Amino acid sequence: MSPARRPGQLVGRVFLGRTACDRGWLTSEQLRGSAWRRVMRGVYADASLPDTHGVRLAAARLVLPPTAVVAGRSAAWLLGVTEAADESTPVEVLVPREHRFGPVTGLRIRQGGTEPDDLAELRGLRHTTAARTASDIARWESTAEAVVLLDLLLTRRLVDRDDLHERVVGLPAGPGTRRAVQAVALADPRAESPQESRTRVLLALAGFPVVPQFEVRDDDGRWVARVDLALPDLRIAVEYDGVWHGERGQLSSDRRRLNRLTQAGWLVLHLTAADLHRPAEVVARLRALIALR
Repeated sequence: MSPARRPGQLVGRVFLGRTACDRGWLTSEQLRGSAWRRVMRGVYADASLPDTHGVRLAAARLVLPPTAVVAGRSAAWLLGVTEAADESTPVEVLVPREHRFGPVTGLRIRQGGTEPDDLAELRGLRHTTAARTASDIARWESTAEAVVLLDLLLTRRLVDRDDLHERVVGLPAGPGTRRAVQAVALADPRAESPQESRTRVLLALAGFPVVPQFEVRDDDGRWVARVDLALPDLRIAVEYDGVWHGERGQLSSDRRRLNRLTQAGWLVLHLTAADLHRPAEVVARLRALIALR
């Protein structure tokens, strides 16, 4: 079998299949070979490129109309919050309501207007600014997932919480506006992981205003530990145990830490990813700890 044809103009590139064929770089048959990967309709990439959201954005750039802007999770990714999107996340774009575009597999197309101050550009891609991106995420995502992303934007100082609050309370009434106000009220720059953020939202919506990253001290003021979430007045901590807690040596460290918290008079509720799929049970377990007080 002859090796796949790999013209230098296309190595390491994302390109329109039509362009490659029109310029004689590839035939339509060669385009379907293993050397190239179809990213979205009419757009291909060098198969040696990793399948990332960045590659999908490069593909979207080739098919988007001039009036479209990258928004939502994809704009957050461009702003440096790479946790917002991965290779399976459709590229999120915003187009004016009067512009007909799509559907296109691989794109999530939303309709809406923008102001000049809402727009920025990076690597030839127009995208929404951090403030507009945060506002859109607060409206478009579920409360828990919006808070996860808002926490990341706040933690990295891409947006200011007070400015964001002003922005969402000034939104016109419409789909997602009330949810946006709630999400911004729940967001907190002290969060240290997406799962911690999800846990905090779960408990806050159940009526437990937990404090993130709380520093516990004993009765003499000596530092004991910093806990993921706390009900300080009740001396109850809620800890999210990620996969890293299973690493070598971590168990003994966790036990010593738990002993220090117990000696300081604290009760601790430990949660894992599986627990977050059973929110009613999590709330019941926390209520049981509160009853002990």
